[in-house]
Amino acid sequence: MAIEIHDARAVARLRVAGAAAAETLALIGTRIRAGISTAVIDAWVREDTARRKGTPSQLGYHGFPAAVCTSKNEVVCHGIPSHGEVLALGDIVNVDVTTCIDGYHGDTSATFVVGGEASASREALHVVDVARRCRDAGIAVVRDGARLGDVGAAIQELARREGCSVVRDFGGHGIGRKMHQDPHVPHTGTRGTGMRLKRGMAITIEPMVNLGSAEVQMLDDGWTVVTADGRLSAQFEHTVIVTADGCEILTAL
Repeated sequence: MAIEIHDARAVARLRVAGAAAAETLALIGTRIRAGISTAVIDAWVREDTARRKGTPSQLGYHGFPAAVCTSKNEVVCHGIPSHGEVLALGDIVNVDVTTCIDGYHGDTSATFVVGGEASASREALHVVDVARRCRDAGIAVVRDGARLGDVGAAIQELARREGCSVVRDFGGHGIGRKMHQDPHVPHTGTRGTGMRLKRGMAITIEPMVNLGSAEVQMLDDGWTVVTADGRLSAQFEHTVIVTADGCEILTAL
């Protein structure tokens, strides 16, 4: 497993890509409302990414047909935007944006509550809040010498305390000149185990948190992953670069 260690020049490029992805995601967040289709979100991402002189990393990736993943309610990840999928008040939808600029990628996602908190159920607000805090708990562990098991354990422990589960079938990943590269970053684990992180590694922390079981299944389209029990799922993601005493979040506004 060849892990890319980024030098100062590469980190500068990762910052540019990460900032672009974060700014596009933030723009989408201001526009999400009831009555729009997820295909409209895809169009917005294409337009804004081009405006920032980038390209959508996801478009065409292993045949993926869209520029962004839009994962609504029980969809865990890799939801395909569609004109027929219309957002309603109280829905939660994860928007996953990855931008390539100058050969480097920035990857980030957030789960939005359609219509705001007043429109959503307590369960929806709970899973969204826990997913956000799980991402942040994982990031807080990242530093030179930390183990991947430490990151996964921090996420898993928080989710369990809050009565939620963490998806095991998918995780974070290394990122740089490729959108997905080594190492795989599991969001469950045991402290003191797993590969050690090294300064200069760029990885994503992106736990998928379910209200019910951690079990998932893939739909017939070969992309869309849903909770096996049909309950809600939420996700938040940042790209980070490992530093000597912590990490730098490359996709924070």
